[in-house]
Amino acid sequence: MTEKGIFEGLHGAYPRALYRAMGYQDSDFAKPLIGIVNSWSDVNPGHFHLRQLAEWVKQGVRQAGGTPAEFNTVAPCDGIAQGRGMHYILPLRDVIAASIELMAGANRFDGLVLLCSCDKIVPGMLMAAARLDLPTVFVTGGPMASGRIGEREVMTSDVKEGMGQRAAGKISADEFYAIEAHACPGPGACNFMGTASTMSCVTETLGLTLPHCATLPALHPGRQELCLASGYHIVSLVQQNLTARHLLTRPALENAIRVVLALGGSTNATLHLPAIAHAAGFTLDLDLFDQLSRRTPLIGKFRPASPYTIVDLDEAGGIPAVLNILSPLLHLDLPTVTGETLGERLREVRTTRPEVLHPLDAPLSPQGGLAILRGNLAPHGAVVKQSAVVPAMLCHTGPARVFECEEELETTLSAQAIQPGDVLVIRNEGPRGGPGMRELSIPAAMLTGMGLNDSVAMITDGRFSGATRGPCIGHVAPEAFVGGTLALVRDGDRIEIDIPARRLELLVPDDELARRRVDWQPHPPAVSGGFLQLYSQIVTQADQGAILDVRPPHNR
Repeated sequence: MTEKGIFEGLHGAYPRALYRAMGYQDSDFAKPLIGIVNSWSDVNPGHFHLRQLAEWVKQGVRQAGGTPAEFNTVAPCDGIAQGRGMHYILPLRDVIAASIELMAGANRFDGLVLLCSCDKIVPGMLMAAARLDLPTVFVTGGPMASGRIGEREVMTSDVKEGMGQRAAGKISADEFYAIEAHACPGPGACNFMGTASTMSCVTETLGLTLPHCATLPALHPGRQELCLASGYHIVSLVQQNLTARHLLTRPALENAIRVVLALGGSTNATLHLPAIAHAAGFTLDLDLFDQLSRRTPLIGKFRPASPYTIVDLDEAGGIPAVLNILSPLLHLDLPTVTGETLGERLREVRTTRPEVLHPLDAPLSPQGGLAILRGNLAPHGAVVKQSAVVPAMLCHTGPARVFECEEELETTLSAQAIQPGDVLVIRNEGPRGGPGMRELSIPAAMLTGMGLNDSVAMITDGRFSGATRGPCIGHVAPEAFVGGTLALVRDGDRIEIDIPARRLELLVPDDELARRRVDWQPHPPAVSGGFLQLYSQIVTQADQGAILDVRPPHNR
C-alpha cells in the first residue's frame, strides 16, 4: 500500500469499520483499493450493459490481489438527454469530471478503472483521470449492433435523416416508423463515427485501454476476457505507480489527434482533447488540429459518410490496425496500461479488410477529416468535417439566412423554406450564449434528409454531431453572445466559405460592421438560473475547449 492508503494505521480504523458494514474483511484492507467508476444507466443504451462489465472487472481485480469498490457517475445519452433545447449535455461533461475527481479524491483510491461509452462520459472521465493522476485503466463499452429492415442496415443516424425525409414527404409514415423501430436493436454506443466512437478510439490510442477495446461490439463474448484483464492490469499499474499523466502526454494526444483525423472523427474532438490536455496541465492549440490534418491522410470513412460501421472497423483490425497504418506518423515509444509501448502493441498487427482501412500510399484523401477555418467571421477559429463535404461545396459563396436560435431554423426547415445556395447562420448557441453550446445535429440531418446538404451550408457558434454530413461549420469563436462577428450578420449578407484555403469570411466592409457593432446588444440567454447560469458565466470559448477549470494551463 502507498502512504496515502485509506485503511492504514490508527486513522484507518474508522474507514475499516465502515467498510466492514459492506462485507469487507481484514484481508481486503491490506490490498490496493481500486475504485470501479461505473457509468451504468437505465436511461442510456450505450451504458445499459455496463453493470455486467463492472462485475467482470471486479473479478479481475480480486484475482490480481486488489480490493474493488464500485461507485457511479451520471451518464447522459446525447440523443435522449436534450431537455428543452440540449442546453445541458455539454455542461454534463464537466459535471462528470468533477464528480469523479471529488469522489475518488475523497475516498483515496489507489487506482481506478473507469467504465464508459458515450459522447460526454468518455471525455469527462478522461478529464477526471488527468486531474487525479492515479493509476488508471479505461473500459469503453463498444458499439451496438446495427438494425435491419430487410437487407438495409439502419442505425441512429438514419432516424435523424429520416426526420428530414419524412418532413419533405420523401418517405411514408410507415417507412419512417420502420426506421425508428429497428435502428437500435440492443445496448452499445451508436455504430457510426460519432463522438462516442471517436472518443473511444482516442482512449485506446492513448494507451489507456487494452487493445481492441474501442471497437469490439458491446455484446461480443470477448468483452468478458477484456474486462477481467483490465481488472488484472490496474493492480499491476498500482504496484508500478504508473499514473494517468504518464500516458496523457502531449505526444500521446498528438497521436490521438492523428487517429481522429485519419478516421474522419467527430468535430467534438476539438473541444474534448484541449479540455483533457488542460486537465493534464498543458495546452493544445486549435491550430494544431489543422497542422496535423494537412499531414495526416484520411484512411477510413464510416457511417454516415460511407457504408462502413464501427463493427466493420473492428473486423478490419480495429485501432491496432489503424495505428499500424499510421505508425510512420506516430510517437510509438509511449507507455500503455499493459506494460508494452504503443509500438510494441503493433507487432504482427495486420489489416484484414483493406476496403475499410486504406494504406498511407493510397488514402481516401491526402488530408485528414477536419479543417480549422479562420477569417473575419471566425477570428479565433471554426471547425468543419471536411471529409463529409462534397467537392462542389468545399468552396461556396452565398446569401446569409440568419436564425437567432435552433428552434427558428427547425421551423423554417419544416416549412421547406430553404433555398439551394443559402448559408444558414444559427447564432446564440455557443458555450455562453446557448448556454451549453447546443448540438445542431437534428437540423443538419434534416437538411440531409431533404437532399439539401450538397447545396446549403450551415454556420453556427454551436456544435454538430460526428454523424453530420455536408458543409456544416461549427464552433465559431468568438461566439455571437460575447460580440463575435457572427452577431453582426444580417439576412442577405454574402458569406464566403473556402475550406481548402481555410477561410470563412463575411463579405461586408469593415466600416459597415463597425456601424452595426455600435447598435449591437447581447441576445438574452435562453436559460437563466441554476447551474446553467453559473456555467454561462465561467465557461471558456470553443477554441479553448469550452472548459470550466479556471487554472491557468502551462505548456510542457
